Amino acid sequence: MTHPQARGAGAKNPGDRRKMSRMETPTANFTHHFLIAMPNMADPHFVRTLTYIAEHNEQGALGIIVNRPIDMTLAALFERIEVPLEAQGFEAQPVYFGGPVQTDRGFVLHRPVGDWHSTLKVSEDVGLTSSRDVLQAIGAHGEPKDVLVTLGYAGWAAGQLEQELMDNAWLTVPADMAIVFDLPPEERLAAAMQKLGVDFANLSEVAGHA
Repeated sequence: MTHPQARGAGAKNPGDRRKMSRMETPTANFTHHFLIAMPNMADPHFVRTLTYIAEHNEQGALGIIVNRPIDMTLAALFERIEVPLEAQGFEAQPVYFGGPVQTDRGFVLHRPVGDWHSTLKVSEDVGLTSSRDVLQAIGAHGEPKDVLVTLGYAGWAAGQLEQELMDNAWLTVPADMAIVFDLPPEERLAAAMQKLGVDFANLSEVAGHA
């Protein structure tokens, strides 16, 4: 996984963001966390989104939006890429808009990690795979069972996510994969916010008085 021309929800041009001193840069690592978009989010790609961070280090961050299904099912996607979908229970699942980077490429968030050609191991049981072999396994055997398929991803250049967090563009909370794999997409944002003890209406009031 790389970060070509990585873009998050901040400035379209990374050079536009204010440079941070070392004293200002948070040291927290938000791998395997959710990002909750604040109500004042200006980038339409990320309004009312819940993003799962699969990688965060000194080089930047990579995540996928997990609550924005598009008008495409897995059955349609598999037909388009000419991979047989013989396993039952997947055909009606939606494909998701994963973010504004490389929207012509597919990414599979899955549990368990397994052994695939190109996988970013996020945690002991969660992986993000961009190679075709995982789709072939899903189509043939229905494994891995827990999957979320996206087109595109969200990327942040070095220091960009840290700056956006300092600018209060996001709330963060440790990821609960039951929210991703067990709840319908329209319930995921609220469920993640409940882990913080807040709701979107309260956030809107705070943002309006900021």
